[in-house]
Amino acid sequence: MKARAMEKLPDQLQEHLRLVFVGTAAGQRSADLGHYYAHAGNRFWRTLHQVGITPRRYEPHEFPELLKLGIGFTDLCKLGAGMDHQALAFPVDIPGFREKMRHYRPKAIAFTSKKAASLFYGRPTKAVALGRQPSQPDFPIVFVLASPSGAASGSWSVQPWQELADSIGFPAAD
Repeated sequence: MKARAMEKLPDQLQEHLRLVFVGTAAGQRSADLGHYYAHAGNRFWRTLHQVGITPRRYEPHEFPELLKLGIGFTDLCKLGAGMDHQALAFPVDIPGFREKMRHYRPKAIAFTSKKAASLFYGRPTKAVALGRQPSQPDFPIVFVLASPSGAASGSWSVQPWQELADSIGFPAAD
C-alpha cells in the first residue's frame, strides 16, 4: 500500500488549455485512488460548479473529462503524497513546472493553495496574496486560490475562485 501512495498522480495536460489547476502534491486519498481532489471533505469539485467553471458538479474520478472543457491538472511535487509536511519530503521541481507550462501554454494557471504558490514564488506562505497575481513575461495568467482541502477550512474563501471564473471567461453558475 505504501508503494502505491508514492506513485505520482499523472499530469492531465494538453496544449492551449484555458486553465490548469496546480496543487502542492496529491493528497493521500487522491494518490490511493489516482484521482485529483478525491477526499470527500475537499471543496474542489463543488466549488468548480458553484462558481460556474464547470456546467455540472463532476466527481473526482471524472477528472479526465475536464480536458474537454479546456481544464488540466498537475502538482508541483509529483512523487510525494499526503499532507504537505509529508509530501514535501520529496522533490519539488519548479524549473520543470515552468517549462511544462511554457510547453503547454495554458491561458491561466491556478494554484489551489497559498502553499503551492509560495513554493512557486519562493516566498513565505504568509507573503502570498489570494487572487490574480502580477503578470510574468512569457507565462500564463496566475491565480492563487484558497485551499479547498477540508484541512484548510479555517482559511476558506470562495471569492478568489469566483474571481478566477470571472476573469477567464467562465460564466457564473445559475
